[in-house]
Amino acid sequence: MAPAASQSTPAPRDHAAADVPAALRPWIERVATVPHTDAYPGVDELLAGFRALATRYPERVGERRIGTSTLGEPLPCFTVRADSATDRAGADETDRGSAARTADGEAPPHYVVVGGVHPNEPVGAVTALHLATALCEDDALREHFGGVWDIVPCIDPDGARLNEGWFHSPADKRLYGRHFYRPPGDRQVEWTFPFAYRDAYFDRVLPETFALMRLIDATRPRFLTTLHNCEAGGVYYYLNRPSPELYPLLEAIPTAAGIPLATGEPEAAHAPRYAPSVYGCIDMRDAYDYLDSLGADPADEIAGASSAAYAEPYGTFYFVTEVPHWSHPEADDETPVRERHADVIRERAEGFRATGEVLGRLLDTAAPQLTLPTPFLAAVRDFVPSLTKIADLETSRAEGLPDRPATVSERYACRHSVHCFRVRVGGMLLRALGAEITAGTASPEVRACHTELLEVYAVWEAEAAPVTGDPLPIATLAGVQYAALLAAADHSMPGGAPAPEPADRT
Repeated sequence: MAPAASQSTPAPRDHAAADVPAALRPWIERVATVPHTDAYPGVDELLAGFRALATRYPERVGERRIGTSTLGEPLPCFTVRADSATDRAGADETDRGSAARTADGEAPPHYVVVGGVHPNEPVGAVTALHLATALCEDDALREHFGGVWDIVPCIDPDGARLNEGWFHSPADKRLYGRHFYRPPGDRQVEWTFPFAYRDAYFDRVLPETFALMRLIDATRPRFLTTLHNCEAGGVYYYLNRPSPELYPLLEAIPTAAGIPLATGEPEAAHAPRYAPSVYGCIDMRDAYDYLDSLGADPADEIAGASSAAYAEPYGTFYFVTEVPHWSHPEADDETPVRERHADVIRERAEGFRATGEVLGRLLDTAAPQLTLPTPFLAAVRDFVPSLTKIADLETSRAEGLPDRPATVSERYACRHSVHCFRVRVGGMLLRALGAEITAGTASPEVRACHTELLEVYAVWEAEAAPVTGDPLPIATLAGVQYAALLAAADHSMPGGAPAPEPADRT
């Protein structure tokens, strides 16, 4: 099955802020309401911020534990209630499987917001705390939605702590790569929900994933968003069902912030494209069929399903905003270029293959001498072989693409993705080798591999820097995510009440 996003020349962008109904424009104004910050909060700082809010607004905010991380850390969920009609005792029952009740006995709607599903994506930490603060301070916003907001600040604190080395200076690209961590595919919270399809079966649910399963089952949410961000380029979205009335607003929100849309090559070629930069959710059944069509073994490549799939039986509207750490002007340039679309895909495949060969050789050389089972080693043992597999898939995919020119944005997305994987996976291998040196357990072979990788990695860093683009203000990124999630939550509501104007907090 050829990818839906690549069957024809991309459609032109035809939405503008002027297309947004006046009743919805106040959501756009919310972009500018997030306070300035130069750093992302660490796990302890983030939870302290939520607990300070609960102390300041005890009648509005509650805290409960929904589970325990793999390393034994409590996983808190903070609940912001719309009004006193929501029974406080009932709110605490969500951890035991029954939703809170309003005064008339009906379960109120729940809006579930989950941060830290990928620990290298910290924009959502700022978004989540700002959302909770706004719901407490802005009566009109809280009353507009009604019901209960269940906010999990960080569902993977173990992984987030391994990224804190760059959180304090996120514009520093060198720091980012050398302190980067992302778990292997079968240890990522977002991709370890139960899954069974054809020859694939997954039930190795993580403790963190199980905590979210219980939360979703207890609340049966009207709206669910998991807070993600990408590395570079522009903004894009995932929705679990087509929502054409949202598309103009989803373009207008990043436009108001001066951030381009990501109109180039999609993150997942098998995801349906609803509009420029708006995609259907990544569905593992579609991924299975797609991999099968390219000659891969899907059952060997796929782990679990997503939170979107798990919430689907409850009729939940699922929504994701991906915002980039760094922005590049080519991210939304749909001008045709001389290169053919299939050729830029092949170029990307060769970039992945070359990266996999370098890292694979170093990992194979060092592996017999490695003594520490660090998270970084587990990650590179998963990601390094995947680079060659991705190269094979992309090469096969290119053979079935229509003969047409690539766009500037497609070429950019392909070239940037190679730099992204070099920096991320190379950085984690450096950390795995460096851990042996720090612990005093590094053999001469390990030290030699570390020295060689340092030299290669410095070249990769220099080559990646101009392609990555310019850093974006954290408040702007969180503002786009905040405004978009409110607009999507509003879309999930029955009826059509006008969006409330942002409260004056001066």
